[in-house]
Amino acid sequence: MYSLYNGVSPSELEPSECSIGQNYPNPFKEKTIIKYCVAYKSRVQIVVYDSKGKLIEKLVDEEKKPGTYEVEFNSLTDHSGKSKNLLDGYYFYQMIAGDYSSEKKMVMYKQFIKE
Repeated sequence: MYSLYNGVSPSELEPSECSIGQNYPNPFKEKTIIKYCVAYKSRVQIVVYDSKGKLIEKLVDEEKKPGTYEVEFNSLTDHSGKSKNLLDGYYFYQMIAGDYSSEKKMVMYKQFIKE
């Protein structure tokens, strides 16, 4: 069978541009995953804000090589294990990598979603 990728799976190819995807699941109860792509070696920041613009958490703040990544946002604790007391509602996450910047909205409904 002929492959457009010459024996390399699509997930192993370097992205041609930076991007950040919509979190999944959305809406979410406690945890959600954010996937993002980095097209060139650069410092990457992904931060979460509440609807009033208050910084909630820095999910990523480091240099990344080109590739596809994912990071988990946990509404109960931050990456260091410190407890958060977030309310249901809209939150925004932003990715900055070099001259790329994009922001997306996510919704948390703890009391209405059954797992």
